[in-house]
Amino acid sequence: MVDEVDLQHLRRCLELAEEAVAAGDEPFGSVLADADGRALAEDRNRIAGGDRTRHPEFALARWAAEHLTPHERSAATVYTSGEHCPMCAAAHGWVGLGRIVYAASSAQLVRWLEEMGVPPAPVRPLPVREVVPGVTVEGPVPALEQEIHDLHRRCHLGG
Repeated sequence: MVDEVDLQHLRRCLELAEEAVAAGDEPFGSVLADADGRALAEDRNRIAGGDRTRHPEFALARWAAEHLTPHERSAATVYTSGEHCPMCAAAHGWVGLGRIVYAASSAQLVRWLEEMGVPPAPVRPLPVREVVPGVTVEGPVPALEQEIHDLHRRCHLGG
């Protein structure tokens, strides 16, 4: 169940997603928190330079591998504006991170992008649980749906 601490971190993810859009990137932002809910690291999408692997969830998985013990990683939570893509989900699983909480699902994103006429991604949008069985996943969060949808519209349609 998503609580007020979760919502606080998800709101920060949306701020990071907004920063990404302002920098010419797609609207994704993520926060890594420890077992006590303290933010440890954060990042935003950075694909505008041409490296389409520069997703924030992937960056946080690498950060966690370098800075946290296996126990700390398994107790951590990754908060993100959008459900992990398969690449990021795999990194999450290989590093042994714990819970994932996202504002919008991959299914929602696919539907929104189709409605906007955006070509599909080159990688199938699988749900996180199909890539990392057993991981605790919570989302989407209806209270944040309109805000993240608006960021995607701004990113892909301008305005």
